[in-house]
Amino acid sequence: MLDAAFMMLCLVIVAALLFDYINGFHDTANAIATCISTRALSVKSAIMMAAVLNFIGAMISTKVASTIGKGIVDSSNVTQMVVLAGITGAIIWNLVTWYYGLPSSSSHAIIGGIAGAVIAHAGVSALKWAGLKKIILALILSPILGTIVGFIFMLLLYRVFRNSAPSGLNKNFRRLQIASAALMAFSHGTADAQKSMGVITMALVSYGYLQTFAVPWEVMVACATAMALGTAAGGWRIIKTVGHDFVKLQPVHGFCVETASAGVILGASAFGMPTSTTHVITSTILGVGLSKRITAVNWKVAQRIVVAWVLTIPAAALMAYLTYQVMSPLLGR
Repeated sequence: MLDAAFMMLCLVIVAALLFDYINGFHDTANAIATCISTRALSVKSAIMMAAVLNFIGAMISTKVASTIGKGIVDSSNVTQMVVLAGITGAIIWNLVTWYYGLPSSSSHAIIGGIAGAVIAHAGVSALKWAGLKKIILALILSPILGTIVGFIFMLLLYRVFRNSAPSGLNKNFRRLQIASAALMAFSHGTADAQKSMGVITMALVSYGYLQTFAVPWEVMVACATAMALGTAAGGWRIIKTVGHDFVKLQPVHGFCVETASAGVILGASAFGMPTSTTHVITSTILGVGLSKRITAVNWKVAQRIVVAWVLTIPAAALMAYLTYQVMSPLLGR
């Protein structure tokens, strides 16, 4: 007969893979919204391309997984219940923002969820403030960098191709945009699937299956597959917000957005910094829109997006905290 601890571990793994699946369709827009908006690819082709490259990207590195698994909380205060409640809080918030078409950050959601569950279990002192500060600093700086890079890159393209006919320019960049969207999908995999890898590995250490924090290859494959399947399911609500409602884009703008965003995300992932792909690409779209003119940006949509950004960590933390309080008496600590 299976013991209770093993059953709890199985629940944690299923919840983490479900989070990765939801992350896939929740964040599909990060990679493909702009190329759908500019008609560089059909919805079906773009989603399938993103699914494949999300999988490949997720298999490349585990640096971000290590940051998530070891940098947020003291491992001595991590139980299976803490991990399960943290993931559940993140899932709830992701579904809420997906329903309303808001491109919130899955990275923020999982960080807030784990922090909220640990606070419910052991109090605020169990948090690793140095690690949290590093993570939150990266999540704050990345959209600022995305806006600046998008703005400057777009101005450079304007200067280089200032004598080109708009029709021919957009035709050529529509082809290039497919490559840039592929790069963005790959970078999304390197950043986002690793959050669940870190959470599952944290649970395996807590259970005693692993003696040290090292992501097993089986966990890498499972998380990469879950994210790829979620991506294949699509996420039209957020695609519409990012690719249509925020800033009207032409192929040259889409190429700029995807290339600049992928550069920022891949650079951060190389250093194990868990950036939010949602924040980076949305802020890069903002930078590109500002390079056209300030009125090119739909500021009402921008306001909704920023509100979702600000609320995500505390909202996911609160939901995880409440989940822990409800589930702990039922399933045990």
